[in-house]
Amino acid sequence: MTDAQIERALRRANDVAKRAMAMGRHPFGAVLVAPDGDTVLAEQGNIDTVHHAEATLARTASLNYPADYLWQCTLVTTVEPCAMCAATAYWAHIGRIVYGAEETALHALTGDNPENPTLSLPCREVFARGQKPIAVIGPVPAVADEMIATHRGFWETRGAG
Repeated sequence: MTDAQIERALRRANDVAKRAMAMGRHPFGAVLVAPDGDTVLAEQGNIDTVHHAEATLARTASLNYPADYLWQCTLVTTVEPCAMCAATAYWAHIGRIVYGAEETALHALTGDNPENPTLSLPCREVFARGQKPIAVIGPVPAVADEMIATHRGFWETRGAG
């Protein structure tokens, strides 16, 4: 994917996150991008603390596309995938992950808020323990502040920080 394609996909994922937030959910969003780098095959907002946007999208994608096709696709997400989401993308055989903002930046906003009990385990470390090379792009400085801005307003209303 080109830088322009990555930024477009991240902004679309952020729009999905804003829709999730409008439904009272945590503002995380993910999109699955086809090998051409432009076609969005699926999008998913956060559902709850177990059904994260990325993991839900990866599970659904694995039911609808063959593994060899998913290996050529990219899961684009607003914030670095947690360990659960990274592992689910790995098992779904999605070959590339792109994220806008680091988990550490989100944790700086949420602190010890029980609604976001962060695991301090970067997705690259999860993938490094696997047997196949998942490509990771992120954080993306051109849009990272936009991703965090969506979260800032949300978490401030929940007494985080």
